[in-house]
Amino acid sequence: MTRKQKRLAVIGGLGAVLALAVTLILFALRDQIVFFYSPTEIETKAVAVGVPIRLGGLVKEGTWVRDGESNDFTVTDGATDLTTHYQGILPDLFREGQGVVVEGALTSGGTFAATNVLAKHDENYMPKEVVEALKANGEWQREAGS
Repeated sequence: MTRKQKRLAVIGGLGAVLALAVTLILFALRDQIVFFYSPTEIETKAVAVGVPIRLGGLVKEGTWVRDGESNDFTVTDGATDLTTHYQGILPDLFREGQGVVVEGALTSGGTFAATNVLAKHDENYMPKEVVEALKANGEWQREAGS
């Protein structure tokens, strides 16, 4: 073998190893490469208790109960509701009827224990994935162009 052939063989071997590594990583993370799960997806995919995930949807009207820093509210996608508990101070822009993405995990009691609440950054923003999930369930009510 010439030097050029050896070099090409080494580069080809490294490329194959890299491709295999990327394939294994994507296979292992296939269910986690999601920005959030809607309440319906959590129910249908049977997400395990204690697995950290993101939950996205709308804060259901009339469900937010605040007692000091203890907050209980329901996140809905129109088809399924999921009761959520968050201990801490919510963002100033958090309110009922608005889109929200919360990080946390399901509890054995069937509620969602949130560790972080992500609020929209201005009055027109809602994560694209939340909008798509709401449109799929017929809950999106903004005018066209929004």
